[in-house]
Amino acid sequence: MNFRKFDGNFDNIDFLSLLMIDINGSIRHVTLPKGYISDKIFEKGIGFDASNFGYAKVDKSDMVAKPDMTTAFVEEKEGHTIVHVFCDVYLTTGEPFDQYPRNIAKKTAAYLKEQKIADDAKVLIELEFHAFDSVRYSSEYSHSFYEVQSQEGIGPDYSDAPRFGIQQGYHRLFPADKYFDMRNDIVAAMGEVGIPVKYHHHEVSASQLEIELNFISLAEAGDKVSLAKWIIVSVAREHGIFVTFMPKPVYNIAGNGMHVHQFLVKNGASFFAGDGLHGLSKEALSYTAGILDHSLTGSLLAFSNPSTNSYKRLVPGFEAPVSATFAKGSREASIRIPGYLAKGEERIEYRTGDATANIYYFLSAMILAGVDGIKKGRDPLESKYHDKENGKMFPLNLNAVLDGLAADNEYLLPAFPKALIDLWIKEKKEEARFVYNAPTPQEYELYFNI
Repeated sequence: MNFRKFDGNFDNIDFLSLLMIDINGSIRHVTLPKGYISDKIFEKGIGFDASNFGYAKVDKSDMVAKPDMTTAFVEEKEGHTIVHVFCDVYLTTGEPFDQYPRNIAKKTAAYLKEQKIADDAKVLIELEFHAFDSVRYSSEYSHSFYEVQSQEGIGPDYSDAPRFGIQQGYHRLFPADKYFDMRNDIVAAMGEVGIPVKYHHHEVSASQLEIELNFISLAEAGDKVSLAKWIIVSVAREHGIFVTFMPKPVYNIAGNGMHVHQFLVKNGASFFAGDGLHGLSKEALSYTAGILDHSLTGSLLAFSNPSTNSYKRLVPGFEAPVSATFAKGSREASIRIPGYLAKGEERIEYRTGDATANIYYFLSAMILAGVDGIKKGRDPLESKYHDKENGKMFPLNLNAVLDGLAADNEYLLPAFPKALIDLWIKEKKEEARFVYNAPTPQEYELYFNI
């Protein structure tokens, strides 16, 4: 991928690509040729069918996408010069569409200021994913299967290849790490579009990789993470590799999370460092309690872990948090306070979520949960969240967390319209039915001959 900054000049531009976000957090786009690019497009936008994005009924689907030129960047592709730009979405009446992911994030950021809680939220996101040389899968009335292969020793074509242990990939050096050059190309492309990368490395399992971003403001995080995922998939395909962010694409090996380090900022500085437990301030402890409160009901998990596959990752034994706990330096805790930070640099890391989430909804719901804890003055010690043996287990299937969201959503209402919450529950319940009602190969192994 060949990117560069956009200087505002359309003279040598061939196409304008308008990027929009669907309800699941995926990027969609529509492309305008040079002859159709005009001031009217930037002032009034273009109409589109929002029902195909998952938001609206067919009879009320007309909406308007307006480019946000502060997000524009240029790509040179196959001899053409393309300007990509994220869009905001409006109703035909001119009002911002209140379910649109970018608008949810903006409302969350505004709520922080309105409530005088903070001026901003800063987030550092870890993107974990698997890379495969080939992928096959099918689900029909008569059969159901998946098959993946990797030159790092997964699959029959590579079963005799030199390889490390299936769970011994952490920080492997090339040539054992087969995907080092690919990650370098990915990170270089990210840098060209202003996505800050802290580092990249091989993760625990064979074919599992990580790219860790640096801290980003809430207002920019959704766009940059969405763009980062697109770049990862696209550059991988240029290398002939298939990438997935599925939390658990392969049985019985480490899964993919999307950990979020975070702190709140006021008057230009974090106020999460203090004299409380693990070096956290009173506000940071209350924020932590708020996140754990709403995770324990399942409500937050409905946005941070919104797939059936999410709960195949959240199992004991794979550094995947399954209970409402926080601790310093522990990767088993749902919220970890990194142990390598100097005093005064304390922050928290929410380790539960994964990249099947709509990143805009996930970050907004998580921050609103934390703010709810601050407003209520919650003390995580009173709830024994600091005790790893507290027995406070998360609900660990999609139906259960959606029921939790239906019962516990008042804290979300400053940014999430009730109609979106109801729609999310309805759509995700349909996904759960599709998966949970289907027999699996494992069930054939267990029950066919009973």
